[in-house]
Amino acid sequence: MPPDAQIRTERLRLVAATSAIERAAASGAPRLARALAAEVPPQWPPPLAADVLGYWAERLDRDPELSGWTSWYWLLAEPERRELLIGYGGFKGAPDDDGTVEVGYGVLAPFQRRGIATEAVGALVAWALAHEQVERVIAHTLPELKPSQRVLEKLGFRRMGAGAEPGTIRFELERAR
Repeated sequence: MPPDAQIRTERLRLVAATSAIERAAASGAPRLARALAAEVPPQWPPPLAADVLGYWAERLDRDPELSGWTSWYWLLAEPERRELLIGYGGFKGAPDDDGTVEVGYGVLAPFQRRGIATEAVGALVAWALAHEQVERVIAHTLPELKPSQRVLEKLGFRRMGAGAEPGTIRFELERAR
């Protein structure tokens, strides 16, 4: 995976983390804005993301090819306006020996319920499934996060029961045969 991987959707530009972007994310909004060449709103980061910003920096230093299998930064691309960082998500590492990757995501509150997560996660899942070693994408969410469950269901994920961590629900999408 090139260290500057990007995915474009109708409204978004998804930027795969590099070690430099991860370090910038851990250092605060001004550095992250420079690293992404985008505006970072005062609401940044999304819920549940604050504790993981910068997590991948050292691993990406050791293995730049891991880029794409870690975090992605979601930029809203509107004509005649600087791109705006509105979401964060990606994978919890490269595919395992069974061909499984796990996706996670979050969108800033002002941009929720606009189909942003469905658009971004759909693009990430398509990107992952374009790699022949990926057989399935899984996700874990909390029972009270109904909008997150709806995103997964819209994308064709099936509820598989209890998740890996107590109190979570596991969803799965297998490669079409």
